[in-house]
Amino acid sequence: MGSSSSSYAPKTIYLDVDGKVQKVVFSRHCSPCDIKELLCSSSNIPSSLYKVISLSTGQLGEKEDMFQNVLSQVAEQFSRAFRINELKTEVTNRLAMLEKRVELEGLKVVEIEKCKNDLKKLRDEMTSRGGGRVGNCPCKYNFSDDGKKLNPRRDVPSYPKYTLSQETIEALKKPTFDVWHWEHNEMLSCLEYMYHDLGLVKEFNMNPITLKRWLLGIQENYRSNPFHNFRHCFCVSQMMYGMINLCNLPEKMTLTDMGILMTAAVCHDLDHPGYNNTYQINARTELAVRYNDISPLENHHCAVAFQILSLPECNIFANVELEAYKQIRQAIITLILATDMARHGEILDSFKHKVDSFDFTNEEHVTCLKMVLIKCCDISNEVRPTEVAEPWVDCLLEEYFMQSDREKTEGLPVAPFMDRDKVTKPTAQIGFIKFVLIPMFETVLKLFPQIEEIMVQPLRDSRDHYEELKQIDDAMTEV
Repeated sequence: MGSSSSSYAPKTIYLDVDGKVQKVVFSRHCSPCDIKELLCSSSNIPSSLYKVISLSTGQLGEKEDMFQNVLSQVAEQFSRAFRINELKTEVTNRLAMLEKRVELEGLKVVEIEKCKNDLKKLRDEMTSRGGGRVGNCPCKYNFSDDGKKLNPRRDVPSYPKYTLSQETIEALKKPTFDVWHWEHNEMLSCLEYMYHDLGLVKEFNMNPITLKRWLLGIQENYRSNPFHNFRHCFCVSQMMYGMINLCNLPEKMTLTDMGILMTAAVCHDLDHPGYNNTYQINARTELAVRYNDISPLENHHCAVAFQILSLPECNIFANVELEAYKQIRQAIITLILATDMARHGEILDSFKHKVDSFDFTNEEHVTCLKMVLIKCCDISNEVRPTEVAEPWVDCLLEEYFMQSDREKTEGLPVAPFMDRDKVTKPTAQIGFIKFVLIPMFETVLKLFPQIEEIMVQPLRDSRDHYEELKQIDDAMTEV
């Protein structure tokens, strides 16, 4: 072999053919190992050659064949050595092609992900349109996925167990309770206390941890709207608890009725999107289409409520017999659907016809009363002291204005009492108090006279307060 130490240096072979030195130089890069098996002498130099020896005639044929075979193998090895650079070039080209392909595939992945995101956005937009206008009023739970369920926290609730003071316990039972001084965890503890205090945990054999999980699931499924939020849920539930105590309802109705009233109050606005039924119907949202324009929000609140209850870890009625549960479920649905203000006249007229001869043993009478009670609690803010009630008016108007601004943008009808260009706080409240709140509470007053001083009179005072404010506004306008 050549004496160079580099495996890629030119190689030289010296052959002795009948006394003549034949020098063969390979300028292409090749490795000694390519011909090592055939030519393994390490001293192949001009003074020590591989020899090709002429043989006698008898030996010539056999030896010539052998010699030709050796030369063929050597030639094959040399040929392979010469192809190394070609192979390197081919491999380099293939690597370049692979790198390019990987790069292109990587870009495709990015494009695919982008396409998926675009499709998701388009799907969400189409869902929100409800087949018509751009009514993007998405609900937290898309019922187009039939098997989809809510996933509230499954761990043991972490909110602390507050020890309520005696002062707080007494205040909770009154409509004057100030709902603005409490954080969410504190409101959860107050709701938990109400269920225990009314005997509902014992009556329905509730697991106390399940009650905690259920309350957390409820809180997590109220949105952060200006008005229809978890604080509103607590406000309505606390008023219901207050009316139960003020009207001595446990003495006149069953504990099951108390559980229905409280649970309906807690669940009555679950996942409210902040846009009312009128908007849902006019914008043809998914909810309006799903519920055929019939109380779409209230139907949705019921559906979400029972999705939460369908989870074993949140089912506070898990230990109730099946037939009793069916009746409780239907009663809760009836009360939540009754909160649709479009049905206000119908429900109040029905109650007026019963109140003068009301019979607590008559199931139809009791159901009607429960519907009126949840309606009273749902719109009871003006029963509370002015410093508690007035901030709720600001919250409600903010939500109204968000809707009316959107309706204007989308070319939908706008209710005058929701239009920021037409309504004021006094004008928004006077009509509502005079023609909705006072007539309803005065009808309930016939059955429960004890509410006059603490609930009905504050409504009259609130009406007078806003009428005075309106006079001031009118006077300033004239000036």
